[in-house]
Amino acid sequence: MEKLKPITPTSPQDFLSAEEIKAWDVFERPASPREQKALLASAVAKHQLDNPFQVAGQHFVIGCVALEITQRCNLDCTACYLSDYSEAVHDLPLDEVFRRIDLIADYYGPNTNVQVTGGDPTLRKRDELVAIIARLAEKQLRPALFTNGIKATREMLSELKEAGLKDVAFHVDMTQERKGFESEMALNAIRDEYIERARGLGLQVIFNTTLYQGNLAEIPSLVDYFCGRADQIHLASFQMIADTGRGIERERGGAITQDVVMDAIREGVGVEMAFDFPQIGHLECNRYSKVLVAGDNRVAAFTGRDRPFYARLMPFAAKLFLDRHKPIRSLLSFAKHMLNGNLSLLAAMFAYGGRKAWALRSGLWQGKGQVDMISLYVHNFMHAEQLSKERCDTCVFMTMTRDGPVSMCVHNAKRDSFILQDVTTKDGQQWNPLGKTHQLPVEELPTKRLKGRERAARDAVRVGGRIGEIASKREKAQSTPVV
Repeated sequence: MEKLKPITPTSPQDFLSAEEIKAWDVFERPASPREQKALLASAVAKHQLDNPFQVAGQHFVIGCVALEITQRCNLDCTACYLSDYSEAVHDLPLDEVFRRIDLIADYYGPNTNVQVTGGDPTLRKRDELVAIIARLAEKQLRPALFTNGIKATREMLSELKEAGLKDVAFHVDMTQERKGFESEMALNAIRDEYIERARGLGLQVIFNTTLYQGNLAEIPSLVDYFCGRADQIHLASFQMIADTGRGIERERGGAITQDVVMDAIREGVGVEMAFDFPQIGHLECNRYSKVLVAGDNRVAAFTGRDRPFYARLMPFAAKLFLDRHKPIRSLLSFAKHMLNGNLSLLAAMFAYGGRKAWALRSGLWQGKGQVDMISLYVHNFMHAEQLSKERCDTCVFMTMTRDGPVSMCVHNAKRDSFILQDVTTKDGQQWNPLGKTHQLPVEELPTKRLKGRERAARDAVRVGGRIGEIASKREKAQSTPVV
């Protein structure tokens, strides 16, 4: 089998300089999505990341694109990536959001996964949010609502589903400091409520969890919880905290590494599982595995023994479009193509399925033959001042800006420069994200318009207390004018 490039942590000399980060621009508009796919494949090959298990540039044009439709949020997470001044930024005009949707379609083509996010997108006017989802569906894109869930009622989710929503991703964890909850496991009461809101609507449910020192020990228990609800939860994403220069909680510490997180996930699942294939772009950025669940039994979809089978399967699967929202249709299409001259691979697939069914045998009896699957992701976002050129070049998670897409980590590092850009509206008017003032010194912003360290510092002076204690333990952020 082809030898894979060894994965070693990026060394400091490979980081982009401050000048290079400042100069990093959006990706140029391609002639077609096909060309964009070829460009990603070329970048992956350039950095020796191409192999039979690689999906970037082979199976898809891009992993997903974030579409930020508001900077406002009804929480102030200690590890938030938003600007400390995000509450002062007005929502993008609707026609500008539509223009960015059109850009996503132009760059990446139909069936692209789009994260409708912010801020919390549910804070936009309800009719505008519905119109945004409908526009994405009209362009044959695949919208997912990324929300903390507070305002995402069942009625709203049902209406958005009718408009074309495919997925709903709930972000729930201890960095949000929800009142009355003292642990990740206590927050499962909220997760259960959110599952019920989406039950039966035909939406795939995702849960996002930010990992930091305060909840790392609970990850095995949380993974066990997610796997126990694999009939309702499609995917669980674990996002390692990164220092973007904002927020109260920034320090990752040496205890949080990809290996530590993957081991915690294995402990929670209760079985050995591989995280080095399939590969979604750069392994330093993304790790992925999948669990099959039947009754009380669990088995990993990817193990070392399965590697030769997937080395044959994945290049074949790259030729097909397999819709994860229509698994039966995708399976039938897959089988049809296998029968057409790929009988040896079909035999290998039956052998693979037989092994998994045998491992699940008691659970299959217990669950009357039902098998559910849940995907488990580990996302390793980069430090704002430690961006790897190799990882940025091969990024599969983009954010759409006024002028085009940019790597999410670059966007995190330069967020203010993107969200404070003027926009020319459809009628030719200039729209400024700060409204008529165009510039507002930080000291003149009311506390409710601040987030992260700026708000913590203001509260420390005003009321003290727990937020003040946190702020006093960390270096106070420099107050700079919003320009």
